[in-house]
Amino acid sequence: MELKGFQKKYLRVLAHAMKPVVAVGQKGLTEGLMASVNEALDIHELIKVKFLDFKEKSLKMEISEAIEKDTNSDMVGMIGHMAIFYRQQQDPEKRQIALPEK
Repeated sequence: MELKGFQKKYLRVLAHAMKPVVAVGQKGLTEGLMASVNEALDIHELIKVKFLDFKEKSLKMEISEAIEKDTNSDMVGMIGHMAIFYRQQQDPEKRQIALPEK
Protein backbone atom coordinates (compact mmCIF):
# COMPACT_ATOMS: atom_id res chain seq x y z
CA MET A 1 0.00 0.00 0.00
CA GLU A 2 1.44 3.35 -1.06
CA LEU A 3 0.98 6.10 1.52
CA LYS A 4 -0.27 9.46 0.34
CA GLY A 5 1.34 12.73 1.46
CA PHE A 6 -1.37 13.64 3.98
CA GLN A 7 -1.15 10.16 5.51
CA LYS A 8 2.62 10.52 5.95
CA LYS A 9 2.09 13.92 7.55
CA TYR A 10 -0.48 12.39 9.94
CA LEU A 11 2.01 9.66 10.90
CA ARG A 12 4.81 12.21 11.47
CA VAL A 13 2.49 14.10 13.83
CA LEU A 14 1.77 10.87 15.74
CA ALA A 15 5.49 10.08 15.94
CA HIS A 16 6.47 13.52 17.23
CA ALA A 17 6.20 12.64 20.94
CA MET A 18 7.58 9.12 20.55
CA LYS A 19 11.02 8.03 21.69
CA PRO A 20 13.25 5.96 19.38
CA VAL A 21 12.90 2.21 19.87
CA VAL A 22 15.82 1.10 17.67
CA ALA A 23 19.30 2.64 17.30
CA VAL A 24 21.71 2.19 14.41
CA GLY A 25 25.18 1.96 15.92
CA GLN A 26 28.66 1.75 14.47
CA LYS A 27 28.06 -1.68 12.90
CA GLY A 28 25.30 -0.27 10.70
CA LEU A 29 22.94 -2.74 9.08
CA THR A 30 23.07 -6.12 10.79
CA GLU A 31 20.69 -9.04 11.05
CA GLY A 32 20.08 -8.08 14.68
CA LEU A 33 19.14 -4.53 13.69
CA MET A 34 16.68 -5.79 11.06
CA ALA A 35 15.18 -8.25 13.54
CA SER A 36 14.74 -5.44 16.07
CA VAL A 37 13.08 -3.18 13.51
CA ASN A 38 10.74 -5.99 12.37
CA GLU A 39 9.78 -6.81 15.94
CA ALA A 40 9.18 -3.16 16.83
CA LEU A 41 7.02 -2.65 13.72
CA ASP A 42 4.98 -5.76 14.59
CA ILE A 43 4.33 -4.37 18.06
CA HIS A 44 3.98 -0.62 17.46
CA GLU A 45 3.29 -0.14 13.69
CA LEU A 46 4.98 3.29 13.89
CA ILE A 47 8.56 3.58 15.16
CA LYS A 48 11.50 5.93 15.30
CA VAL A 49 15.01 4.74 14.48
CA LYS A 50 17.92 6.81 15.78
CA PHE A 51 21.24 7.05 13.98
CA LEU A 52 24.04 7.13 16.55
CA ASP A 53 27.10 6.96 14.29
CA PHE A 54 25.95 7.60 10.73
CA LYS A 55 25.52 11.37 10.69
CA GLU A 56 25.94 11.98 6.94
CA LYS A 57 22.62 12.40 5.16
CA SER A 58 23.57 10.11 2.25
CA LEU A 59 24.49 7.27 4.64
CA LYS A 60 21.29 7.74 6.66
CA MET A 61 19.21 7.65 3.47
CA GLU A 62 21.01 4.53 2.23
CA ILE A 63 20.44 2.69 5.51
CA SER A 64 16.83 3.91 5.73
CA GLU A 65 16.08 2.67 2.21
CA ALA A 66 17.55 -0.74 3.09
CA ILE A 67 15.43 -0.90 6.26
CA GLU A 68 12.35 0.14 4.29
CA LYS A 69 12.96 -2.56 1.66
CA ASP A 70 13.93 -5.38 4.03
CA THR A 71 11.09 -4.80 6.50
CA ASN A 72 8.42 -4.00 3.88
CA SER A 73 7.69 -0.72 5.65
CA ASP A 74 7.36 2.92 4.61
CA MET A 75 9.71 5.66 5.74
CA VAL A 76 7.36 8.54 6.48
CA GLY A 77 10.03 11.06 7.41
CA MET A 78 13.50 11.85 8.63
CA ILE A 79 14.10 14.57 11.15
CA GLY A 80 17.71 15.18 12.14
CA HIS A 81 19.19 11.83 13.10
CA MET A 82 15.81 10.07 13.43
CA ALA A 83 13.92 8.16 10.76
CA ILE A 84 10.23 7.31 11.13
CA PHE A 85 8.92 4.02 9.76
CA TYR A 86 5.37 2.70 9.44
CA ARG A 87 4.06 -0.76 8.63
CA GLN A 88 0.39 -1.58 9.04
CA GLN A 89 -0.33 -4.52 11.34
CA GLN A 90 -1.44 -7.58 9.34
CA ASP A 91 -4.10 -8.55 11.90
CA PRO A 92 -6.97 -5.99 11.69
CA GLU A 93 -7.86 -6.57 15.36
CA LYS A 94 -4.34 -5.62 16.53
CA ARG A 95 -4.10 -2.40 14.51
CA GLN A 96 -3.43 0.64 16.66
CA ILE A 97 -3.35 3.32 13.96
CA ALA A 98 -6.25 4.24 11.72
CA LEU A 99 -4.96 6.13 8.70
CA PRO A 100 -7.13 8.97 7.40
CA GLU A 101 -8.66 8.34 3.98
CA LYS A 102 -9.01 12.00 2.97
